[in-house]
Parts: sequence; C-alpha cells; structure tokens
Amino acid sequence: MTGTEPPTDPPEPSQPPGPAQPAPQNPGGRGGVRLVPVLLVLTAMSGLIDAVTYLGLGHVFTANMTGNVVVLGFAAAGAPGFSVPHTATSLVFFLAGAATGGRVARRLGDGSRRAPARAMLATEALLLAVAAAVASATSDDAQVTVYAVITLTAFAMGLRNATVRRLSVPGITTTTVVTMTLTGLAADSWAGDGSGRGSPRRAAAVTAMFSGAVLGAALVLHTDLAIPLLLASVTSAAMACTASGED
Repeated sequence: MTGTEPPTDPPEPSQPPGPAQPAPQNPGGRGGVRLVPVLLVLTAMSGLIDAVTYLGLGHVFTANMTGNVVVLGFAAAGAPGFSVPHTATSLVFFLAGAATGGRVARRLGDGSRRAPARAMLATEALLLAVAAAVASATSDDAQVTVYAVITLTAFAMGLRNATVRRLSVPGITTTTVVTMTLTGLAADSWAGDGSGRGSPRRAAAVTAMFSGAVLGAALVLHTDLAIPLLLASVTSAAMACTASGED
C-alpha cells in the first residue's frame, strides 16, 4: 500500500451572521420639536423684543438691525426721540453676539444642528432672564435698565441670528427681519411666475413676527418691561430643552 494522507475533517461551517444591530439614532437631529416651528416661535419673540426696546427704551431696535441702522441715521441727523448712544450700543453688541454665535456654531456643528441650536437657545434664555431681572429691580426709564436691556437683548439676537444662518433651514434664514421673507413670498408666488414653493413657511414667519409685535406692544403698554422679557426667556428655555436638528 502506498502511504496516503489521512483524511482531514471537513471545515466547520461558518457561523451564520448574527442579527443586524439596529442603526444608532442620529444623535445630531432626532427627537424633539423640529426646527421650523422652533424658528417660527423665535420669530414671534423677535417681534416681542423689538416692541419692548422700541416702545419701552426710546426708539431703539435690538433684533431688527435694518431698522436700527435707519434709526441711527435719524438720530445722527438730530431727529427728536432717537438716541445715537442707545442705537450704537445695540449695533455693537449685536455684532459681538453674531461673532460669538459664528464661533460656537462652527465648533458645535459637526454634522449636528441640534447641538448649536440648543446651546444658542439656552444662552439666549439666560441673557433674557438677566435682562428681565434688571428691568424688574429698577425703574424702566433708569439708565442702568436701558443699557442693560439693550446690551443683553442685542447680544442675544446677534448670537441667535448667526446660529440660525448656520442651521440653513429652507425658507427661514433669519428670525429677526422679514424683508427678504416678504420678497421671496411675492417673487416666488404665482403672481411672480413662480411655483409658490416655500410660501407657507414664509407666510408663517411674517405672521409670527406680527403676532409677537402685537403681544409685545400690549405687554409694554399695560405692564412693565420685565414681563415680556421674562416671557421671551421662558420660551427660549423651553425651546432649548425640546429643539431637534430636523427641519
């Protein structure tokens, strides 16, 4: 007999793959209130805050910087009822807030929109709460109240605007002005030979701004400045706890 190799055992069958692991939830976006309603609520709060500052602090905006630049021109020309220091302070602190918001959004926005959105909202809530506390503790026409509310709300609005710009939610590129929103609403409508795409969001943003201004004006006229500021702070805090990163 010739020598032969002993038969070898057949290879064991490979183990069947286990059950597929569920894909992890998107940590940057899922869960909570979608960004569109969050931004619409913030748009309403912008109208409220500008009502507080324009009606309660002597014709100065801290959310609407387009109006503020115009107001600064009125003040520079010596028109009565306007203040160069107040308006310039608002512009400076808005820019400071926007610069800060740009830095924070870039550092927190690695594929996630929820993290920068919630950070911005929490910071805004804190700034508005401090403004409300100052307004509550001092007279509405005291200079400490005027400058504290201007600086805190303008910084908060700059921070918010930079963050919202970074979030890039279609149809809502800002929560503090509606000029371009109205332009898009008309230009993209059937009258402008457009498809009307995005019109519901734009119309909702304009309505939100109007509603917030009405509410803010009513509160300023019938209560003190602390009440609308506190309302805006609580609203931002609620959004900070619930905002998602999804449109």
